[in-house]
Amino acid sequence: MGNGLAKLVFQPPQSSYGKDPNLFWLTTSREEVIPAFFIRRQDSHFTLLFSHGNAEDLGLIIRYFRELSHILHVNVFSYEYTGYGMSTGQPQEAAVYADIEAAFKYLREELRIPWSQIVPYGRSIGTAPSIHLAKTAPVRGIILQSPMVSIYRIPFRLRFTLPGDIFTNIDKIGDVCCPVFVIHGTRDEIVPVWHGQALHEMCVKKGIAYEAYVVEGGDHNNLEMQAGDVFYERVARFLEHLKRAAISEKLQRQAERAGF
Repeated sequence: MGNGLAKLVFQPPQSSYGKDPNLFWLTTSREEVIPAFFIRRQDSHFTLLFSHGNAEDLGLIIRYFRELSHILHVNVFSYEYTGYGMSTGQPQEAAVYADIEAAFKYLREELRIPWSQIVPYGRSIGTAPSIHLAKTAPVRGIILQSPMVSIYRIPFRLRFTLPGDIFTNIDKIGDVCCPVFVIHGTRDEIVPVWHGQALHEMCVKKGIAYEAYVVEGGDHNNLEMQAGDVFYERVARFLEHLKRAAISEKLQRQAERAGF
């Protein structure tokens, strides 16, 4: 990945938080140290594994996810990216994937949450690690909010993936085995809505699509506020679907291959 593309994609804000006793620290496979938080909701079934957007960090999202945990009656686990907030290292595509892998490992091995109760939820750039995890490990379902097809395809509507492109979600989504729920706004000024539509169409072809939620007039950064209560109703409906529906044979085989 060239330095120019790295600067285009990774724009960490100045850390919005300091040392906090509610944070704990994970060490990734790349030997970077990243903070994370866990919001536990008593008697909840699912845990959302949240991957945040580019221009935010844990300090900017924790209050919102305390509310979301209450509204949806779920646990919420979120982690920081390498090079963001109080993490060590420099942000890179491979580092982001190692970050979510460390978070997933902590959920399973330390918090003892079974894979069938973990739902990765990515927003914007966070959809890339969410898809990566679902491709490489079994999870019950994934939520993709304002996802990109790939980074190069944000300014250019290309038919094929070019060398040097990163976060090539369109090339990976077909290897995902769990249900996929796409959310996108029609007036997204950063990642055009056709990105979410293209990913959803690929999921339809692969038999893993859940009904997409297209927010009329919704933009990139205020989608939840613009959609209002319907946003949470649609997410809750997806989680209820995951709870009721049988695990597919394809997903079960993925879990078996992974030794779960």
